[in-house]
Amino acid sequence: MSQIWLVPAFPLLGFILNGTLGKRFGTNFVSIVGPIVIGLAFAQSLVLFFQMLNVEGNVLSEHLYTWIKSGNFEVGINLQVDQLSGLYLLVISGIGFLIHVYSIGYMKGEEGYYRFFAYLNLFVFFMLILVLGDSFLLMFVGWEGVGLCSYLLIGYYFEKNSAANAAKKAFLFNRVGDFGVLSAVLMIFLIFGSIEFNTVNNEAASKLEHGGIIVTIITLLLFLGATGKSAQIPLFVWLPDAMEGPTPVSALIHAATMVTAGLYMVARLSHLFVLAPLTMNIITIIGALTALLAASIAITQTDIKRVLAYSTVSQLGYMFLAMGVGAFTTGVFHVMTHAFFKALLFLGSGSVILAIHHEQDMRKMGALKNKLPITYLTMLLGTMAISGIPFFSGFFSKDEILWYAYSSPFGSAWFWGIGFLTAGLTAFYMFRMIYLTFHGESRLDKHVFKNVSESTVSITFPLVVLAILSVFGGFFGVPHIFHLLPNSLEILFKGFFAEIPKGHGTVTTEWILMIFSVLLAFLAWYIAYRLYQSGFEIAYSLRKKWEWAYKISLNKWYVDELYNFLLIKPVHLLTNHFLWRFFDLNVLDRIVNSSGTAVRTSGNTIRPLQNGLTQNYAIIFTFGTFLILLYLI
Repeated sequence: MSQIWLVPAFPLLGFILNGTLGKRFGTNFVSIVGPIVIGLAFAQSLVLFFQMLNVEGNVLSEHLYTWIKSGNFEVGINLQVDQLSGLYLLVISGIGFLIHVYSIGYMKGEEGYYRFFAYLNLFVFFMLILVLGDSFLLMFVGWEGVGLCSYLLIGYYFEKNSAANAAKKAFLFNRVGDFGVLSAVLMIFLIFGSIEFNTVNNEAASKLEHGGIIVTIITLLLFLGATGKSAQIPLFVWLPDAMEGPTPVSALIHAATMVTAGLYMVARLSHLFVLAPLTMNIITIIGALTALLAASIAITQTDIKRVLAYSTVSQLGYMFLAMGVGAFTTGVFHVMTHAFFKALLFLGSGSVILAIHHEQDMRKMGALKNKLPITYLTMLLGTMAISGIPFFSGFFSKDEILWYAYSSPFGSAWFWGIGFLTAGLTAFYMFRMIYLTFHGESRLDKHVFKNVSESTVSITFPLVVLAILSVFGGFFGVPHIFHLLPNSLEILFKGFFAEIPKGHGTVTTEWILMIFSVLLAFLAWYIAYRLYQSGFEIAYSLRKKWEWAYKISLNKWYVDELYNFLLIKPVHLLTNHFLWRFFDLNVLDRIVNSSGTAVRTSGNTIRPLQNGLTQNYAIIFTFGTFLILLYLI
């Protein structure tokens, strides 16, 4: 017995204990239970991962009980660990454990401390269910569960209108994506008579026509769900607002849980998606445009967490770009490396925010390099990783995506160009963040700056571990042009994903493209250094020349305003002016009020008959008897 069920059971136990006993037993109890249950889940995930590597077929499965049985249709609570879910387990539970440890220091003194850890445990539980389920139905339980937990955690400070609105925004936008997933699952059931992943992948080629209308509709509906969960155009606007939750929540959502769910689903169903070339092209286009759009917004943002939020949207676009050109292993590789450096960057930003009394505006920071040496060094390493500086983790996964975007049969030079430009913007806005936050002169209040000190061990320890992973994590997937080192992920996923036709391009071309990419990263670093090392003077002069472009970027391409104009205002007008002021007040209220008036009037009419006087009752009785006799005669 492989005991797969223990992996999600540990965080579920933590949710129950913290949710029911945490308030009674206090902070120490919660601080022990919250991280330990995730640590146990990580330990069990490690055991299962290595067991999976040593069994025939690289699959561990476990049947817990039969959930639904109707005729020949049967859905069980079946958990499965294979190459994909095994890697996701390690990322979710490993990064999740570090975030839980970090939360002990970050959330200290919060009134809802026990509630926060209960929600955080539940979030990890649902994400583990999502990747362990062997069917669409069990995956969808986890899919909806992480949606619920994101709502609870983004709106953790529910007394703030901005946090409550951000939580509702995330919930509603994800419901649009859920419609796509449910519709696709119903179609899959009608065609395959099953909703198990293995059945769908194995029979897809025989039951669906390559490039046919049915498989195209199914995959487009699934991708609609992925755009909601993984924040792609046009459903990406909820993710930047998710930073309204506490910083550990941002790290968990952006790095290890919810936003990677859509990518997991596409990778899991690779044999289905490759049968729909039109969908693959759409995924590539949406991914590339999302990456570029979000990067163009991040370059002007002043809130440190908002910069990282748009960075996540951009990096997710990179991952979908990889999936769209058929580089599924590379896409998953970037999911892993991104989890390392994005968790590090978010937690590092939280360390800065905590040290300067919850200030998030980078225009009010500066000169924190010597005050927060561990935070600075680890965030610098994370920035170098996401910027593609050799030989940090992001360098390997980013350049491999760019190579496949150019050389794959589903790719083109245009897709490479968009990815290349996005990589340059990424390096620029990340080093801009570093210089504004840690270099130059302090723009903080003198009293606040004087008392700034490095964070506690519970905060710095996860930063150091994630920094190490950000530096060395890329060596798990070294590209084939580095012949001396094996690509562990290609070995791991060999034969797992659907194969695509061999692409074009030579090793020499790959080297040239990689060199261009590296030079662009260093050029962007240099530009950020020149503009922001000593403050804003040069940047302000450029801003005046390009004021129109600056405003477009700062206002996020007015996407929220467009949604407000096209959807929110019309719906508000419909509900406020028609449904409420006209239909509700003049139709429904009149019907209800008229019914009440009619009953009251009839009651008032009959009421005198029931006055308690015996002689009146005798007269009525006599008169009634007379009428009956008259009728009978």
